[in-house]
Amino acid sequence: MVTRTNPTVTLATGLPEPIPLEVLLGNPERVSPALSPDGRRLAWLAPHKGVLNVWVRDLDSAADSARFVTDERGRGIATFMWAPDGTRILYQQDTAGNEMWRLHDVHVETGEQRELTPAGTRAYLMKVSPRHPNTILVSLNLDSPLQLHDVYRLDLDTVTLTKVCPNPGFVGFLADDDLQVRAALAPVPTGGMAVLVRDGDEPEWRPLLVVSYDDAMTTHPLAFSADGSRLLCTTSHEAETTQLVWIDVATGACEVVYADPDYDVTAALIHPTTHTPRLAYVQRERLDAVPLDADIETDVDTLSQLDGDLQIVGGDLDDRLWLVATVHDDGPVHYYLYRRDTNRVDYLFNHQPTLAKHTLASVEPITVPARDGLTLHGYATAPLGVPRELLPTVLLVHGGPWHRDTWGFDAQAQWLANRGYLVLQINFRGSTGYGKTFLNAGNRQWGAAMQDDLTDTVTWAIGRGWTDPSQVAIFGGSYGGYAALCGAALTPDLFRCAIAAVPPTNLSTMITAIPDHAKPMLDQAHRRIGNPDTEAGFLQSRSPISMVDKIRIPLLIAQGANDPRVPRSDTDQFVEALRQQDKPVVYRLFEQEGHRVANPDERVEFYREAEQFLAKHLSPADRHHHVMS
Repeated sequence: MVTRTNPTVTLATGLPEPIPLEVLLGNPERVSPALSPDGRRLAWLAPHKGVLNVWVRDLDSAADSARFVTDERGRGIATFMWAPDGTRILYQQDTAGNEMWRLHDVHVETGEQRELTPAGTRAYLMKVSPRHPNTILVSLNLDSPLQLHDVYRLDLDTVTLTKVCPNPGFVGFLADDDLQVRAALAPVPTGGMAVLVRDGDEPEWRPLLVVSYDDAMTTHPLAFSADGSRLLCTTSHEAETTQLVWIDVATGACEVVYADPDYDVTAALIHPTTHTPRLAYVQRERLDAVPLDADIETDVDTLSQLDGDLQIVGGDLDDRLWLVATVHDDGPVHYYLYRRDTNRVDYLFNHQPTLAKHTLASVEPITVPARDGLTLHGYATAPLGVPRELLPTVLLVHGGPWHRDTWGFDAQAQWLANRGYLVLQINFRGSTGYGKTFLNAGNRQWGAAMQDDLTDTVTWAIGRGWTDPSQVAIFGGSYGGYAALCGAALTPDLFRCAIAAVPPTNLSTMITAIPDHAKPMLDQAHRRIGNPDTEAGFLQSRSPISMVDKIRIPLLIAQGANDPRVPRSDTDQFVEALRQQDKPVVYRLFEQEGHRVANPDERVEFYREAEQFLAKHLSPADRHHHVMS
C-alpha cells in the first residue's frame, strides 16, 4: 500500500506554491501499463528524448531494467497494445496530427520495426485473438482514401493484407475470437441504428436489434460469448439509461445484465477468453465499479481498500494478473499489479510523481438547476488557501459535445485552481452518461439551450457568492472552443475574455468537411446539429462566423494547421473577420498539430500564453505571482 502525501507550501496570498506547467501539462512520466498475454512482461508509455514511446521490462526483473522498444522522434505514441503472441507491440501513428493513422509494430526482443499498412491510407486496429497469434484484423480504406473502411486480415509473419469483409455503409464491425466478422452497426433511414449479425463469414447480414434515433448513440456491440451464441451490447433500447445486455444471436431475446435507473453503464470489464462481463462501470458523481461475477467479489473487496476510484485496466490471458488504476482528484493516477491467487497488491508507479511535491485542489460535485427545470451535474475546483468568495472564475467547457466531465485528476482544472481561479465544469444537456433524455435534449441546441446551461452555471455560482461577476472567463477546446466563442458573442457582459482551441466557427463547413470514411454518421450530424443542404440559414445563425459583430471581449484562439475536423480555413476566416472589425484577438497557429496539441513543448507554450492572457484580463490582483514566465 502506498501513502500519498501533498506537502503544502503557501505564499503570502495563502495560495499554494505555483506548479510548473511542465509538471501539470507536459508529458506524463509513465502511463498506460499493459501486460503481455502470458503475463511475463509489462509495457507502458514514457518519454524517450522528450517523446512518448513504449517501454518494456520483464515483470520479475528490477524496475530499472526497463528499456524503450519504440523510437518515435516526432509525435508521441498515444495508444498501443500487445500482439496476440506477445512478441511484438502494435501501435498507430499519424503525421502532424492529420489522423491518417498507419499501423506499426516492433519486436520487443530484436527491435525490428515495421510499417504494417500502406501510406495514404487510414488504418484502425480492430481485433486480436489468442486463437490466432500471428493474425489480426484491421479496418482500412485501402482501395481508395475516399472510401469506407473495409475489414482486412493482416498476416503478421508476411505483412500481407487480405480483404475479408467489404463495407457497404456500416459504422463499424465486430469479430469473434475466430476472427470472423459477425456483427456490424449500421444507420437506418429513420435516423436509428441497427445491430446486424451473420453466421461465420457468410455474406448475408440480418438485423438483430433495431433502435430508434433516441437510442442510436447509446447502442454498441461489445463482444461475442465464447461459443458465439450471444452478443454483449450496451443500449438504452426500451430503457431510459444505457444498460449492459446479452442478446441471443438466434432469437434476439434480450437479457439485462446490469442497469442503473439514473446513470448510463459507461463500460464493462470482460473476461479475456470467456467474454463474461465481470464489472459494470457507472460514472455517477464518482466512478463506481459494480461486480457482476461472484468469482471476483473477493478481488474487488481487496482492491476497494485502495484509495481513489477503482478501474481494472488490463490483465494477462489466464486472468491471474490484473493491472489496476486508482483515480484521485488531488493527485496523479496510481497503477498497481494485483495477483489474484494471493490477493497481493504491488504498487507499480503513478503518472506524474513530481505532483507529490505540490498541493492540489479537491474536486467537488455540484448540481445546478437550468432555467427550464433540467438538472445539470458537474464539478467545482476551488483554489486552496483563499476563501471561496467572489473569486475570479473560469468556466471550463468540455469538447465532444457528446462526452462528459468526470471526477478525478484534471490537469487544466488543477492548473487554473493553482493560479487562483475557481473552475466550473458543467455537463450541459447533450453530455453523455445521464440517460438518453438528457443526451437528446441537446439535439439542435448548439448555441442555444446548450449554451444557456453554461450561462446558468455561471449565474448559479455568482448567486452563491463564489464568483466575482466581473471576473469570469470561458475556456474550451473543440466543441468547448465553439461554446467559448458563442459565450463571447451571446453573453459578452457575462465574460471578460474567452479562450477557444480548435473551435468550429462555421457549422455548415464543419459538417460538409466530414470525411467520406465517416459518411455513415452524416445523418446523425444532420439530425443533431443541422443539415447544410436544407438548413444553411439555421446553421449560419448558430455559427460564430455570423456573430463577429456581437463580440466585444478579448479572444485567444488556437488552431492546428493539419486539423482534419475543424478546417483551418474556417478559423483563418473567422480571425480575419475579427481583425477587420478591430476586435481584440490573439491567434496562435500550430503548424505541426491537428485537432489536439500533442507536442508537449507546444502544449506548454499554449498554456503559458493562456495563463498570461487570463491574468491580464481577469486581473486577480493578489495572484500575479502565479504567472509563470
